[in-house]
Amino acid sequence: MRISDFWRLMDDEFGSAYSHVLAADLVLGQLGGRTAAEALAAGIPPKSVWLAVCDIQDVPQERRWGKDREPRS
Repeated sequence: MRISDFWRLMDDEFGSAYSHVLAADLVLGQLGGRTAAEALAAGIPPKSVWLAVCDIQDVPQERRWGKDREPRS
């Protein structure tokens, strides 16, 4: 997963404004007490950060990989 995919998933699930607040303020115990933004800056893989956010925010399994999108032509 790329960082751009992480932000797309965050925006899809939480909205573009709240996703950035959440990434900056929500402390993730699974990632050593870092926020999502700190974890990404420390080099933790975006997929691990995303799944930690999903776990703490109780995102249902069916929404963890974002909205279905039409393939680009």
